[in-house]
Amino acid sequence: MKPGIGLIGKKLGMTQVFLEDGRPVAVTVLEAGPCPVVAERTPEKDGYRAVQVGFGVANPKRMVKALVGQFIKAKVEPQRVLREFRIAKEEQFAPGSVVTVEIFKPGDRVDVTGRSIGKGFQGGVKRWHWKGGKQTHGSMTHRRPGSIGSSTDPSRVFKGHHMPGHMGDRVVTTPAMEVIRVDAVQNLLLIKGSVPGSDETIVLIHRSWKGPKVVHVRQTKKRAGAQPSGGAKAAAKPAAAKSAAAKPAAGGKK
Repeated sequence: MKPGIGLIGKKLGMTQVFLEDGRPVAVTVLEAGPCPVVAERTPEKDGYRAVQVGFGVANPKRMVKALVGQFIKAKVEPQRVLREFRIAKEEQFAPGSVVTVEIFKPGDRVDVTGRSIGKGFQGGVKRWHWKGGKQTHGSMTHRRPGSIGSSTDPSRVFKGHHMPGHMGDRVVTTPAMEVIRVDAVQNLLLIKGSVPGSDETIVLIHRSWKGPKVVHVRQTKKRAGAQPSGGAKAAAKPAAAKSAAAKPAAGGKK
C-alpha cells in the first residue's frame, strides 16, 4: 500500500441513489471524519513518516491520563478512535489540523478496511462454497468433508486445507471502491457497493492505487494525398479509363 492520508469513519448503512444519467446504484453511506491530527511521526524520531488521526469525541474521565495529555499537547479534544496513516514526503499535516472528506471527490477510488461480520462456526459448504455430495441413493455425506488426508505419500494433511471452522470476524479490505458523492456539510461519503462490517462499526478509508484499466483506442489519421486501398495500380485505373474515353472510336470521323 502506497503512503497517503486517509480518514476514519463509521458505517451508517446502505441506500440507493440515482446517477446523472438516471441509472440507480447501490451505495454505502459512511460518516468520515472530521479527523484531527493528534501526533506526527518523523523519520528522525520514530524511523518512519506518518500521522496519527482521531475520530469521535470521547469522555476524558474514562481515559488514561497519559493519553489525555497527548490530546492537550496537540490542542484537540479527546478522540475515541486513533489510527495512523503513512504519508508521502510532499504531504504536510501539523498536529491540531483537521482532515475532512474534502480530500476525496466523486470518481475517486478508495480502499475501505473494516472487520467483517462474524458468522460463528460454519461448515465447509457455507465457509468455502463446497459443491456438496450426492443427495440420493442413500448417501449420508451431503455436506460432510469426507477424506482429507493422503495415503502413504505424503501421509499427512497439508496446511491451509479448507475445513469447517470459525467464519468472519476478521479484518477485510475491499479495494478500488468508487466514490459516488461527497457531502462536506454532513461529513458523508457515498461509496458504490458494500463495505465490510455491520452498521455503526469503524472503518478506515484511504486512497486506492488500483482500479479498472483504461483502454486507449489508437486512431490513425488519413494523410493528405494518401493513395486509396490497392496501391498505385488502383489509383492508375481511373486515369486510364478517362484517357480511353477521350479517344474517338475506330473508323469514325477525324
